[in-house]
Amino acid sequence: MSVVCQNLKYLRKQKAWTQQEFADKLGIKRSLLGAYEEERAEPRTEILEQVSDMFRVSIDDLLRRDLGSQKDSFLEKRRQQKLGSARQAIQFVPVKAAAGYLAGYNDEEFIEELNTFTLPMLGAGDYRAFEITGDSMLPVTSGSVIVCHKVEGWDEIKNNETYVVVTARGGIVFKRVQKNNRSKSKITLASDNEQFEPYGVDMEDVLELWQSDVVISKAGQQSRMSVNHLADMVSSLQDQVSLLKKKLKD
Repeated sequence: MSVVCQNLKYLRKQKAWTQQEFADKLGIKRSLLGAYEEERAEPRTEILEQVSDMFRVSIDDLLRRDLGSQKDSFLEKRRQQKLGSARQAIQFVPVKAAAGYLAGYNDEEFIEELNTFTLPMLGAGDYRAFEITGDSMLPVTSGSVIVCHKVEGWDEIKNNETYVVVTARGGIVFKRVQKNNRSKSKITLASDNEQFEPYGVDMEDVLELWQSDVVISKAGQQSRMSVNHLADMVSSLQDQVSLLKKKLKD
């Protein structure tokens, strides 16, 4: 890799920016930045000037000096930190990254660019965190973060437990998984909110399964939403009673 391409990647990672974030700051497409970092294209002069101003590094240094070559460089320190805590690191998949995750879930470069955090109550393991949307799993509210551990295949699924299910056609969903003991080719995904109907998913469409361990939500959010959920249930019951009275009259 040429020095300038290596330096672009080094400086981006020094700021913990994704390629998309860095590309946005430079006013270029992510694919073009990727081409620069992979040495498939040479950065234009105006791009080098932007990077020079952004990081207070001379253009000459960008072109000639390996900025990450020193043993105590930022990337080396970060690499050592990751090696020391890699087994506890939890990659976070926010809603805005969900579409990208479907394409890059098995791409090490994509996964490496996700922000990470740790939780003291979790031991060693393969963890990931997903931000969820919608109210199908109330009292777990929209915007909550589900921390999960990886499950490999149908045999490891615990019946009627909650999972983040990544599917090729259905995207990323948080549901209660129900097994059909007569067939390993399909599972049923059910919501805790009874207003949502269960539906079947073919196992061949499942890309990943993550069993939930921890739910993270804003303080007070669950209780407020639970009241709303209760109000919806009361309203639904009232509608059913009204319908039943009408049928009795008829």
